[in-house]
Amino acid sequence: MATTYISILRGINVSGHRMIKMDALKKMCAKLNFTNIQTYIQSGNIVFCSDINSADMVSNTIKKAIEQTFGFDVPVITLTQSELEVIIKANPFLKDSSKDSVFFHVTLLANKTTKQSIELLKQFDFKNDRYEVIEKTIYLYCPEGYSNSKLTNTFLETKLKTPATTRNWKTINELFKMVND
Repeated sequence: MATTYISILRGINVSGHRMIKMDALKKMCAKLNFTNIQTYIQSGNIVFCSDINSADMVSNTIKKAIEQTFGFDVPVITLTQSELEVIIKANPFLKDSSKDSVFFHVTLLANKTTKQSIELLKQFDFKNDRYEVIEKTIYLYCPEGYSNSKLTNTFLETKLKTPATTRNWKTINELFKMVND
């Protein structure tokens, strides 16, 4: 039986770099024998079904196919439907009604990080930004906007030594709706 997956690509279609049209991405996924393929906005969010029984294998398959098809390396993080549901329900900022969800973001990590790496983050002043690390997810609250935050993918990847990609709360919830329709 096929598993429903959500793959999130890091750093495509940003400022004219690493451009991939969503139709071309869907065609590539179809060649990988994925089914029920849908994309959400132009930043590399794919929902699909596959007989591959490992999210890591799916990520590696997509990563290799992008390199062969489009000629560049793109980090890919893949979740199952149930993993995405857990991520949504576990957002610690939902409990605080004084926080506006428009400022919520979720950074997905390719690998679980160490306690020492997480402790290292405490050395930095993030001003009004807040973060919580749960497993391979970092929940962000950036009341002055993510574009003004120090908690960028590059910063987190460097400090935590693992690939990361961030989506806003609306996108995370839209992807969840897509897998449940």
